[in-house]
Amino acid sequence: VIAVNPNKKYLFSDDERYSMLCELVKKYKNVQVHTCNELIVNYAEKVGAKVLIRGVRTTNDFGYEFEISQMNQSINPKIETMFFPTKGKYAIVRSSSIKELSMFGGDISKMVPKLVEDALKEKFKNKNWCKWWFFRKRFIRKIWFSL
Repeated sequence: VIAVNPNKKYLFSDDERYSMLCELVKKYKNVQVHTCNELIVNYAEKVGAKVLIRGVRTTNDFGYEFEISQMNQSINPKIETMFFPTKGKYAIVRSSSIKELSMFGGDISKMVPKLVEDALKEKFKNKNWCKWWFFRKRFIRKIWFSL
């Protein structure tokens, strides 16, 4: 399920993310890709899902996901959450780090599928766009820490 959250600023559009994910899972006949613009626990009930599967990299991820699972349980006790830890080699991989590394021409080939690597390279071809993204990120961080 691809979350569609109007409060988040995604690098790729909903359609781009949907297309990439469909391409990446097309070899798995028992996998479907959906978009969701509501509470995931409500969406799960609507489609008949009984379990939400969440990947966690670190204890920080687990803490956050655990709190979300507790909130989801209070909304709908019939929906369970299962946590799966990542492989150690991916524990430090964050989307923001991958985007920044790609933006400056770094090698991300061991961190993302080729399809995503190519899409990031295409997105960051325009150097002015890169400067805007980097400035925006630093500016927001500066405001956040000054509050």
